[in-house]
Amino acid sequence: MVDVDLIGRDIRDPRVLAAMLKVPRHEFVTADFKEHAYADAPLPIGKDQTISQPYIVALMTQVAQLQPTDRVLEIGTGSGYQAAVLAEIVQEVYTIEIIESLASDSQVRLKRLGYGNVTVKHGDGYRGWEEFAPFDAILLTAAAPKIPKPLIEQLKEGGRMVLPLEGFLFQSLIRITKEQGQLKREEITGVRFVPMTGTVRK
Repeated sequence: MVDVDLIGRDIRDPRVLAAMLKVPRHEFVTADFKEHAYADAPLPIGKDQTISQPYIVALMTQVAQLQPTDRVLEIGTGSGYQAAVLAEIVQEVYTIEIIESLASDSQVRLKRLGYGNVTVKHGDGYRGWEEFAPFDAILLTAAAPKIPKPLIEQLKEGGRMVLPLEGFLFQSLIRITKEQGQLKREEITGVRFVPMTGTVRK
C-alpha cells in the first residue's frame, strides 16, 4: 500500500509514510472488509459513513504540514483511522464525531490500540472544541458547504486547516492558512467525501 499507492504518487513526508506503515488499517474496518483493508479505496464503516482511501488520508496529513509538538483537531472521527495516523506524528489529537455509536466505537478502538494522545468526543464538529483551542492544524474528513466560522476562530496564527469544500458540481480539497488574521486559500485536488452534517447545513 505504502510503496505503490503513496510513495508511487506524491506522498514524500517521511513522518507521514512512517505513520501509514505503522497504523494497522485492518483494525479500523468492519469484519466484512478486512481483506480489502489495504486497498487504495474508501470502505463502508456503517451509518452511511466511510473510512477514506489511504492515499487521501496520507495526502491530507501531508498537506497539513504537521510538527511533533502540534495540537490537532479532527472533525469527523469515523472509524478513528485518520486520528490514529495523526497521533503517530503530533503531540495531541482531539477528534469530534457527530454519530454517537461511531464516536463510542472509535474511543474504545483507539484506547485498545494504545493511542493515549487521542481524545474523542461525540458532538457537532461545526462548533469545534473551544476548551482545547487554539489548534496548530484542523482537519475535516467530511465535505462542508462552507468553512465553519468557529473553526477559523480556533485555528492558531500560522495554523493550517485542510478540508473538502463543496462547489457547485464538485468537491475540492483545500488548505487554509491563517496569516496575520487573514486566510490564505490553496486548492490541492478534486475529492469525493461524505457530506458533513449538523449545524453547517443550516
